[in-house]
Amino acid sequence: MAKNMQPIAKRCHALGISPAVMGYAKKTTNRNPGGQMRKKKSEYALQLAEKQKVKFVYGIMERQFRSYYEKASRMAGKTGENLLVLVERRLDNVVYRLGFAATRREARQLVSHAHFTVNGRKVNIPSFLVKPGDVVEVASASRSSVKFSKLTGEDAPMVNLPQWLERENKSLKGTVTKMPVREDIDLPVEEHLIVELYSK
Repeated sequence: MAKNMQPIAKRCHALGISPAVMGYAKKTTNRNPGGQMRKKKSEYALQLAEKQKVKFVYGIMERQFRSYYEKASRMAGKTGENLLVLVERRLDNVVYRLGFAATRREARQLVSHAHFTVNGRKVNIPSFLVKPGDVVEVASASRSSVKFSKLTGEDAPMVNLPQWLERENKSLKGTVTKMPVREDIDLPVEEHLIVELYSK
C-alpha cells in the first residue's frame, strides 16, 4: 500500500487528532470555528478513520498493522486494548516516550540507524517489541553527538514519562518497568471500532 505523503497538520486534521499527539506544536486556525462536519460519516467510515488514526500516529503500514491485529486477537483480554498495547511497545515508540526523539518519525529513523541498544545489544528494528525489564539506552558510540548530548545538560527538555517507563534524571538510559495498559496510552481512539472493521 502506498505511503500517505499528506502534510502532518493536514493529515491530523483529517483524522481528528491534535498534532501534539505526534510530537508537533499545535497550530491555531480560525477556519471552521465550530468544527462541524459537513456530513455524517457512515459506520464503515468511522471504523476506517479509527484504524487510519492509529496507523498514522505510530507510522505503521497496513500489512504490519493487520499482523498486530491478528496477534492481539489471539491474546487474552480485549482485542482492541491488546492492539494498542502492542503498538505502544514498539521500540521506536519507546524511544519517543523516553524523550530521546522529538517525534515518533524521528525515533524510527534513529532506531533504524542503530543509535540504541536494548539490554546492551544494538537493535535497529523500529518494530522490536520491548518487555518489562528491558533497558533501552543510547549506544555508546552515539552519545557524543549533538543530538544526544543536549538531552543530558542543564537545558535538557523535561519529559512527561508514562507510568510503565523510567528514565534516570538527565541520562540516556530508560527502563521498561511493566507492561503498558490502556490508561497509559493518551491517543484519542475508539479501538473497538477497529476490531469491528477487521471482524467483518
